[in-house]
Amino acid sequence: MAIPPQLPALLHAVNALLRKRRYHAALAMLKGFRNGAVFQDKLWAILQATYTHSRNLACFVFTYKGLCALQSRVQGDTYQVHSFLAAFIGSLLVFGDNNNINSQINMYLLSRVLFALCRLGVEKGYIPEPRWDLFRLFTAVVWGLVLWLFEYHRPTLQPSLQSSMTYLYQDSNVWHDISDFLLYNKSLPSK
Repeated sequence: MAIPPQLPALLHAVNALLRKRRYHAALAMLKGFRNGAVFQDKLWAILQATYTHSRNLACFVFTYKGLCALQSRVQGDTYQVHSFLAAFIGSLLVFGDNNNINSQINMYLLSRVLFALCRLGVEKGYIPEPRWDLFRLFTAVVWGLVLWLFEYHRPTLQPSLQSSMTYLYQDSNVWHDISDFLLYNKSLPSK
């Protein structure tokens, strides 16, 4: 298959445009969008993480339900503290290792628990009921804080979050030609 004669000239023109500093901010936005949409190289890691996540959840549910049943049987009745104790012990056994999967699960749960505790506080009258939906404000504060931490206090963020944010916000500022602007995130090593 022959290369059309216009293709080398077009590639040269596109690469020349990509090297102009005047368009860098707009092009960095485009590459950032591309980096957010292209994650095929992470597919295997996602599948492994999904397996580990589901295995951990299965083990936890088994342990939690067993400990709840044991406490109920020993005490002759079910009490609210049983669910806390069963989850406390089960989480030490299943989710106690500090790894990426457990960290993600625990951070996800922390956000849900904080939301639920706020709702419980409103329900019990400890917190006044908001007059409007605070979700947009909550979203703005969370995203403002995470990007501020990423830009100025990066080591405080969890490593996988640092990696994702580096890919999305930092790597999108660097390219050399159309290959690492559009096709790859970084230049391929020379052969």
